[in-house]
Amino acid sequence: MVDVSVVVPLFNEEESLPELVAWIKRVMDANQFSFEVILVDDGSKDNSWKVVTELSGQHTQVKGIKFRRNYGKSAALNVGFAETQGEVVITMDADLQDSPDEIPELRKMILEDGNDVVSGWKKKRHDPLSKTIPTKLFNAATRKMSGIYLHDFNCGLKAYRGNVVKCIEVYGEMHRYIPVLAKQAGFTKISEKVVQHQARKYGSSKFGMNRFINGFLDLLTITFLSRYGKKPMHFFGLLGTIMFIVGAMAVTYLGIEKLYYLNAGIRFRLITDSPVFYVSLTSMILGTQLFTAGFLGELVSRNSADRNHYQIEEKKNL
Repeated sequence: MVDVSVVVPLFNEEESLPELVAWIKRVMDANQFSFEVILVDDGSKDNSWKVVTELSGQHTQVKGIKFRRNYGKSAALNVGFAETQGEVVITMDADLQDSPDEIPELRKMILEDGNDVVSGWKKKRHDPLSKTIPTKLFNAATRKMSGIYLHDFNCGLKAYRGNVVKCIEVYGEMHRYIPVLAKQAGFTKISEKVVQHQARKYGSSKFGMNRFINGFLDLLTITFLSRYGKKPMHFFGLLGTIMFIVGAMAVTYLGIEKLYYLNAGIRFRLITDSPVFYVSLTSMILGTQLFTAGFLGELVSRNSADRNHYQIEEKKNL
């Protein structure tokens, strides 16, 4: 086991990699940390992999993983996490906007302060308003829905206790929500640290405005799965039952009303002439469908391979 593992996902970052690795090595040597740097090339089209190969030949601490095509940052982090051996795992971007000088303090916050996860907070950003304003809205929504009060979920500079990254699976676009995934796995000591945000030195950003839309959709997904992933009937069944009952009560009311007027000898419109009838019928159909969806989801959940997979922290005398 090494003191610190640094996982760096990258895509077309050939210019910044030598400087980044040299910077990380300088910080580690100054603090006498044993370390490894895992560079995950997410299908770069430039000479990034050639640079990674050269760096791994120059430094035994540098390891490289190359994807055949571009899978995304989450996939790169997930594969990198699987290879880590560090007591503390640090993630950072390859564009030099994250400062390796933050590593000693992040490590201290994990090992000495007892945190499971420490997320970087780029309080002062070197980004245009077109990125900072949507980011603030995105972070506010994430705080509200996740119950984790971090200022900057999207910061690539984060620190984890070594066993945290072994207990979570990062997929899709879930790299923004690793603190949420960690909380779901039972790691509740989550903190943040104000970190430096460097101006981009080489190249251009690889992320567009669509990341905010995708990020919000992923937030809905992870929120739903965390609450109802193993008990879908509690959501779909309840909602379906309520809709069916409301529709049935409305139809019953229309029927009683019709019978009342017929009994009184008063001519009254047909039940099917009332728009309420069609709204009620639609409500009953949707309610039935939602209930069925919940039942099918329950069958899938109960037959999944990880239905009894739980995070066990410690065992004694077993």
